[in-house]
Amino acid sequence: MTEGSISKKILLFALPLFLGQLLQQLYNIADSMIVGKYLGTDALAAVTSSGSLIFLLVGFINGLFMGSTVIIGRRNGEKDEAGISRAAHTSVAFGLIAGLVLTLAGVTITPLLLKLMGTPENVMPNSVLYFRIYFLGGLSNVVYNTCCGIFQAMGDSRRPLHYLIVSAITNVLLDLLFVAVLGFGVGSAAAATALSQTLSACLAFTRLLREKGPHRIHLSKIKIDPPLLAAELKIGFPTAIQNSVIAIANVVVQSNINAFGSTAMAGSGSYFKVEGFAFLPIMSFSMALTTFTSQNMGAQKFDRAKKGTRFGIFMGVACAELIGLLFFLFAPVMIGLFSKEPDVIAIGVRQAHVETLFYCLLALSHCMAGILRGAGKTSVPMIIMLACWCLIRITYITIAVRFFPDIQTIFIAYPLTWSLSSILFTIYYLKADWVHAFQRKSEDL
Repeated sequence: MTEGSISKKILLFALPLFLGQLLQQLYNIADSMIVGKYLGTDALAAVTSSGSLIFLLVGFINGLFMGSTVIIGRRNGEKDEAGISRAAHTSVAFGLIAGLVLTLAGVTITPLLLKLMGTPENVMPNSVLYFRIYFLGGLSNVVYNTCCGIFQAMGDSRRPLHYLIVSAITNVLLDLLFVAVLGFGVGSAAAATALSQTLSACLAFTRLLREKGPHRIHLSKIKIDPPLLAAELKIGFPTAIQNSVIAIANVVVQSNINAFGSTAMAGSGSYFKVEGFAFLPIMSFSMALTTFTSQNMGAQKFDRAKKGTRFGIFMGVACAELIGLLFFLFAPVMIGLFSKEPDVIAIGVRQAHVETLFYCLLALSHCMAGILRGAGKTSVPMIIMLACWCLIRITYITIAVRFFPDIQTIFIAYPLTWSLSSILFTIYYLKADWVHAFQRKSEDL
């Protein structure tokens, strides 16, 4: 990422990320489409309302590992092979511990969290069953993302894609077998996802055991290096807090949606499933910009880093807005993939028509956040996103719904807070001296 054409390097790195996230999205889409078709609206509501709660628990853990990705990328730019090896082994060791904690937490506190979200009684049994089985694969989820972070920090976004192809196909086949053929119910959809995640984790970890580069994992060397872990957490902790608090805000939003009943849950949940596709280019370019920035900062190529950020922002924003426009135009067809009930489709289409044309602002915020994380400035995205996407969003919904008790009032919260965060990120990006701040602090990391 530190040599050659900037646009080519970023695009070639982002494309496998995009395809990989597309396959991950198919995990959820397969669950929802098959469950909605064969098990009905209540089961669909249980599955489609899962996103905010899953992100609450998984997002914190994965956020912590952002630090290891940044540091490995930086060491790669510096050509520090010993530093890469120590960081990779520390990341894997911490991942194993964090994965076990996630599994235990997900299985034990799911009912409490679902009650706090105001999940309707007719949906609660299926929701509890789905979440508990899903989180039995928590260790696999964390291990896979840990391995992916190592590959991506080294500039390799293709191998994770290969593993996801196998995993996604497995997930769809198991969904069809468990739900459509054997009729096992909503829990089997979660089991299909957990088993597929386990397969991808095994493939990624096995490959790291056979690598020839400095990031190769040796079982005997898997241990935590306390100073290095502290440096990783110093970068990753703000992202973890950001992810969790945003997830809590989304849980609050979901609880407000739940108050409108299972039809609203299914319609809005179906919209969020389709919206996941709009996030694909956004997150692909955001992750590519994090790696590009960290490697070029490590190599002391600051002008190249800034040129790459401008290109990445433009591409992320343009792709997201194009997808948003297509979603706006074809919303009835896309929402109809999950349910044939007119009321469910109507809710999903209303949400799409409020939010989709503002995806450019969502992309702008995420791309700038990825740049700043790559530069080690993880506290800035945390502060901006917590202020806009949590505090302001929750405050708006809490007050506005009382005066305008319509579900569209909730939908408006998203473009409103995306606009605010984009303004703040743009001001910081243009005014702050974040490049020279990195130069002054680089030796501490």
